[in-house]
Amino acid sequence: MTLWPAELSSPEAAGSLLLCAAQLAAGFALGSRLGRGASSADRWVLVWLCYDALVHFTLEGPFVYFSLVGNVADSDGIIASLWKEYGKADARWLHSDPTIVSLEMLTVVLDGLLALLLIYAILKEKYYRHFIQITLCVCELYGGWMTFCPDWLIGSPNLNTSNWLYLWVYLVFFNGVWVLIPGLLLWQSWIGLKKMHQKEMKPGKKFR
Repeated sequence: MTLWPAELSSPEAAGSLLLCAAQLAAGFALGSRLGRGASSADRWVLVWLCYDALVHFTLEGPFVYFSLVGNVADSDGIIASLWKEYGKADARWLHSDPTIVSLEMLTVVLDGLLALLLIYAILKEKYYRHFIQITLCVCELYGGWMTFCPDWLIGSPNLNTSNWLYLWVYLVFFNGVWVLIPGLLLWQSWIGLKKMHQKEMKPGKKFR
C-alpha cells in the first residue's frame, strides 16, 4: 500500500506539477530580489507579479501558438504535455476552443504587459501604480469568469470533475489563485487610494 495518490504517479501529472512549482520558485526568487528595498507587502506583490508574468508568457504564450497553428492535442514538447494534462480536466484546452483562445490571446499580451508595467510602477513608485494594478486585476477576474461561465451555462460538458486531482488541483486551485490574489490586490489598491485621498483632504473636512 502506498500513501502517494495514484493520480500523481503518472509522469505527465508529476512533470506538470513540477514545472508549475519551478515557475513559482523562479517567480519567488525574482520578486524577492527586485523587492529588497520595498515594503513587506509590496515584496509579496512583486513575487506574485513575477510569477504571473512568467505564467502568461511561458505557459499561456505557447498555448496560444499551439492553438493558432493547430491544437494542443496534436502538439509535442514539455509545454504541450502540460496543457494535455490540464486538458484532462477541461477538454476545451486541447482543441482550440475559440473562446478560450481569444481570452488567452488577450491574457498573454495585455495581462502579461500590464504585470511588467506594474512591476516597474511599484519599483519606481509611479503615480499610476494603483490604476495599473486595478486594471490588471479586473482583467484577470474577467478572464476567469469568461473562461468558465460559458461552459457552466451549458451544463459544463467539457469539465471533468470526477477525479480529485482534476477538480480540486487543476480546476479549483490553479484557477482560484487567479481569483483570490487579484481580489486581495484590489483591496490593497482600495486602501492605498483611500489613504492618498485622506492626505489630500482639507483640514476639518469629514472623510467618507
